[in-house]
Amino acid sequence: MANASGFVSPSVPSLRRRFQPSIGFYRSGFCFPGKISKGVFCSSTFEGAEKLSPSQPRVPRIVSKGCKLVGCGSAVPSLQISNDDLAKVVETSDEWISVRTGIRNRRVLSGEDSITALAVEAGKRALEMAQVDPDEVDLVLMCTSTPEDLFGSAPQIQKALGCKKNPLAYDITAACSGFVLGLVSAACHIRGGGFHNVLVIGADALSRYVDWTDRGTCILFGDAAGAVLVQVVHILIAFILNAKGVRFYWYLPSPVGSFTMNSTIRLPHRNFVAEEKACDSEQDGLFAFDLHSDGDGQRHLNASMENNETDSALGSNGSVLGVPQGRSSYSCIQMNGKEVFRFAVRCVPQSIESALQKAGLSGSNIDWLLLHQANQRIIDAVATRLEVPPERVISNLAEYGNTSAASIPLALDEAVRSGKVQSGHTIAIAGFGAGLTWGSAIVRWG
Repeated sequence: MANASGFVSPSVPSLRRRFQPSIGFYRSGFCFPGKISKGVFCSSTFEGAEKLSPSQPRVPRIVSKGCKLVGCGSAVPSLQISNDDLAKVVETSDEWISVRTGIRNRRVLSGEDSITALAVEAGKRALEMAQVDPDEVDLVLMCTSTPEDLFGSAPQIQKALGCKKNPLAYDITAACSGFVLGLVSAACHIRGGGFHNVLVIGADALSRYVDWTDRGTCILFGDAAGAVLVQVVHILIAFILNAKGVRFYWYLPSPVGSFTMNSTIRLPHRNFVAEEKACDSEQDGLFAFDLHSDGDGQRHLNASMENNETDSALGSNGSVLGVPQGRSSYSCIQMNGKEVFRFAVRCVPQSIESALQKAGLSGSNIDWLLLHQANQRIIDAVATRLEVPPERVISNLAEYGNTSAASIPLALDEAVRSGKVQSGHTIAIAGFGAGLTWGSAIVRWG
């Protein structure tokens, strides 16, 4: 079951059995439309097999109980703005910025660039790494606070990716915590909704909402997109009703449709039955999570809506019946840096510790700490609190600045493609930002 603060995976009751598994890779226990997947085959004896009625269901059933992170991708604009470039606009310097934030460069949208195009590119790269066709995606989550359409950008991304089966696509707005919320949402959709491949994209263009004359905020933000494909972990248990009570386990890591018997195993159809089994911790990729928000902190970090009066002679937005004529827009980002820093170094370690506790782990069990890339001082303070050494902290803040919902998947993608993060590694991730919102998740890559 799932709750607001993490997954709880109780053991699943099943037939009484003496489990003596014999495990190995087996090529094709069942055949699937279009392709054959690798799986894990194992068998065991159990008590009571002979008592099962032949009238029980003989069609294998697929149960979605787990998920895993199988592909990632990222994209950034071509225009790079250095600290020295900013020093030409506001009273600052490379040393002043880098000492206080750890940032030296950032990428910013320009010309005909769009955040939607970056999101599409990041999504394509994630699908390519996972070797999943766009038509196999059945949900797209676009985590952004800067969509290019008031009603959201996710459907346009779905179309541009080439998903021809019209899968569901929608936006998640949670600022710099957006990707963590998207990741948890993907897991919930998979665990409880029967989804197979969920593409989670974090993308933001906060440069559009920066006051470039305010050195307290313009030095911080950049634009980018990052994506991760979250895939279902199937467990299908099939067994033969014979005197020995042989049971066949089949692990299906990819989405499948209907099943037919495969002659490789040559199971007698009349004796074949199947039952459900929950994915256990050895296969699941999301161990636990911890999510929070506090609307009282909105005053410390926001970009609130404001109404701009218009000259009636120049036209209006069609306001009638005494409604003030004006066009709504958002203000530039307003931030109390000291309060946001205090919030982050207090709440983020607590959230990660809570998620680790739910997962039955400690800081020494994680391979990597990956935080929202907001400020190097925050990253260092959280790592110190959790007693994670610097060599196990992932950071690319210096080159990209704060990219909001894109920062975690962007850093993850670089770490995976460089060989730093490898399959099986455990990662503690955490996002925090406007809302105020914050949250963490303990995940395993691959």
